[in-house]
Amino acid sequence: MVITELLERNARLYRDEIALVEINPSEERDSAVTWREFSLIERNRPDAPYRREITWSHFDKKANRFANLLLSRGLKRGSKVGILLMNCLEWLPIYFGILKAGCLAVPLNFRYSSDEIQYCLDLADVEALVFGPEFVDRLDPILPAIGRVRMMFYVGKQVPPFAESYSDLMRYCSWEAPPVHLEPSDHAAIYFSSGTTGFPKAILHNHKALFSSCLTEQHHHGQTRDDVFLCIPPLYHTGAKMHWFGSLISGSRAVLLRGVSPEWILRAITEEKCTIVWLLVPWAQDILDAIESGRINLNDYYLDQWRLMHIGAQPVPPSLIHRWKKFFPHHKYDTNYGLSESLGPGCVHLGVENIHKVGAIGRPGYLWDARIVDERGEDVPQGQVGELAVKGPGVMLCYYKNPAATEEILRGDWLFTGDMARQDEDGFLYLVDRKKDVIISGGENLYPVQIEDFLRQNDKIKDVAVIGLPDHRLGEIAAAIIELKDGAACTEEEINAFCKELPRYKRPRKIIFDKVPRNPTGKIEKPVLREKYCAGRLVEVQTTH
Repeated sequence: MVITELLERNARLYRDEIALVEINPSEERDSAVTWREFSLIERNRPDAPYRREITWSHFDKKANRFANLLLSRGLKRGSKVGILLMNCLEWLPIYFGILKAGCLAVPLNFRYSSDEIQYCLDLADVEALVFGPEFVDRLDPILPAIGRVRMMFYVGKQVPPFAESYSDLMRYCSWEAPPVHLEPSDHAAIYFSSGTTGFPKAILHNHKALFSSCLTEQHHHGQTRDDVFLCIPPLYHTGAKMHWFGSLISGSRAVLLRGVSPEWILRAITEEKCTIVWLLVPWAQDILDAIESGRINLNDYYLDQWRLMHIGAQPVPPSLIHRWKKFFPHHKYDTNYGLSESLGPGCVHLGVENIHKVGAIGRPGYLWDARIVDERGEDVPQGQVGELAVKGPGVMLCYYKNPAATEEILRGDWLFTGDMARQDEDGFLYLVDRKKDVIISGGENLYPVQIEDFLRQNDKIKDVAVIGLPDHRLGEIAAAIIELKDGAACTEEEINAFCKELPRYKRPRKIIFDKVPRNPTGKIEKPVLREKYCAGRLVEVQTTH
């Protein structure tokens, strides 16, 4: 079975039931689109956002129409089609239309600069691009350099001169399924790595991988037709989309929220009756901070139906979950580990029944296996730190057009993740750090995640990132970049005193108060911090504390 068959099944069985909802708190009214204000608690509120929805039947027909549009323009099996859109109601029908045409979907990070867009379009051999109004200014200067992209479809009202209107063209395309037969082994999508060490790599996946992620997600979180999934992270990322695959396989509704404020998250959960919410660490922290400061009163919201909160995309501080359970004691909690090379979340999975193991990333997920290995690729003894390797149906086929990089990460059926981990006596895996982020200070290996988890226990700290800074004597020292909670006052001396509970060699040798940058999927952007604080200079530090 291929994933497009699930959409077709839902269109048959649940024809007029709602599949997708888009909520956009900041959207201005567009008379060309059918919008309705939503508020199940109060009507006609001036602060009500705009809301759109589509049924499963409409979803499938829109996908068919876009597939037929692509085929009518000469695209064929194996052609690559880029998606450069913010989360919106068009995103997933476009994605499935590309797949139904036998083409490869190529989602692009909405934060890419013009140079990065150009690089990725060229690397992935993209022939057609679907984009929104937010990207016109970034595309305009690179038009002469992206000549391989021979057609550009614009999702919006004021169509730029170098593109065609997506909505106008769709009106003339058949909504019947295109005559394209797909096999599980067919290439399906190219995703891009995070690009933390330069320009991103292109990751090739097939239809078998997409379908297997549906099975893994539903097995982990038990989605049923009664569930409503709130999706906030960007759909270009494998994590968000593959968690939504649980809604696809169960035929249940999903809500795309274009806003990350605590108020809008809780309001959407209340008014759309959401039961499952996937949060990133910063958003969960913001919700807790708003509750603890009194800015949010939970009695103003109806949250009884909310059954599961899960987090992924980055290490989760145990202290955060302990705080969460104080306010939401009835919630089931889960965390999932994955990477784009393993098609998103689920290759390692904590499990809702294992909250007593909070801090672990879990055990191998459904249909997956995992090992912790040394530099020779041999298993390390239990409890020792090594590199995490995973094996399962979502492992990438290759880095597209990059055999050297493929050879570094794929060894037989095993994907070497570059993440350092350890395993406890019960078989649970604990993420220690990225291999490239390990700090070697005076011959000792320091794992920043461990130091970060300790510092987050301080009530004044909102977020923290630990990086290595160059040092004449020790080679590197650990520096903690600390973002304080709103209104909190704290000194370097207070942090140093707090850190005395750490072994001396693990204590950060430099304290910097600054904002901690994170990317759209919640990962700390440590290359940004390294460039800011250690480019071209050695750091003078005191080593007395």
